[in-house]
Amino acid sequence: MSDFSLWGLFLAVGLGTFAMRLSFVELYGRLRVPALLRQALLYVPASVLAALVLPAVVYPSGHGDVVLDNPQVPAAIVAALLAWQTRNAALTLAGGMATLWALKLSGW
Repeated sequence: MSDFSLWGLFLAVGLGTFAMRLSFVELYGRLRVPALLRQALLYVPASVLAALVLPAVVYPSGHGDVVLDNPQVPAAIVAALLAWQTRNAALTLAGGMATLWALKLSGW
């Protein structure tokens, strides 16, 4: 593939991605979204965050072997409990990180 073709492909993919994202932003205010779908969309940010965080906690080395004896698992559980009880993002982050650091300092 020539350099010209490669740059053309990059440009086409970039414009396509931009058009798809812009269409949702532009059409959201003009289209009527059913109440059930609107309510379901409220859970998308939490779902995406969980999908990003969970593999990093369970697969710390990035491989397919589940490692449950690492300190990230109890720290994530503490953070999840704090988030559930307090609904405070700063306290959740501080509590989870404090738990992780305490476990690492204790030699886990």
